[in-house]
Amino acid sequence: MNGFYSVFQPSGKKVADCGSLQDATTLVAMKGDGHYYQFTPYPGDIIDISSNKQLPTRDIVVNMDGGIGGSWMEVSEEEFDKMFDFEKPRQLNQDDAEVFIP
Repeated sequence: MNGFYSVFQPSGKKVADCGSLQDATTLVAMKGDGHYYQFTPYPGDIIDISSNKQLPTRDIVVNMDGGIGGSWMEVSEEEFDKMFDFEKPRQLNQDDAEVFIP
């Protein structure tokens, strides 16, 4: 894991940042009692979760027996929604707002 080690005095004041564990432990040993180090990892990869990169969900396969194998059939989104009574989200109007009074 990539990161750095910070060495602190017993009071919590930072003494130094070190790039390796060996440097941090050596500095703690030289400084004496109460000094300590803390590892801080670098942030990982930033993941783009924008909605335009979704997998298509047009063809949904439903296992009618609820297990592995059994009777399978392909259904459209509309048929799937009818099978499980999903309600379509409705568009809200400005008049649908409720006043919040704390």
